Amino acid sequence: MSNVVSVAEGVLTETPEGPRLIGSRCNECGNHMFPAQEGCPRCTGTDTTEVQLEPRGTLWTWTIQGFAPKAPPYAGAVEDFEPFGVGYVELAGQVKVEARLTESDPDRLEIGMEMELVTVPLCTDEDGNDVVTFAFAPVGASS
Repeated sequence: MSNVVSVAEGVLTETPEGPRLIGSRCNECGNHMFPAQEGCPRCTGTDTTEVQLEPRGTLWTWTIQGFAPKAPPYAGAVEDFEPFGVGYVELAGQVKVEARLTESDPDRLEIGMEMELVTVPLCTDEDGNDVVTFAFAPVGASS
């Protein structure tokens, strides 16, 4: 039986309410960062706290990735590549997160639409674990 593991340690956690991204907040200026950082790029402060980021936000901008990215980090076979949406989702009062989108049809994406964090399968690692990554889906989209 395989385990489900995150694409990277310290990026994503599962809560009773669903997945949450792990970021940080600067205790000096209030700036949020993702992924979590020990230093603040806004004020250069070093007093930060790890926080779970909001699971919903709005689509700030997007595009469709129409060709296979370079490997690494792309882990799939080029001939199996399927285009996917990529965008920035603004988590109100926190940060804009660059992420994969579950929707790849340009006619179904619109700047300002409400999005929610989900996990999606990425690959199987050498230990047989199912690796998942984070993505944002339009709110109300069937999974």
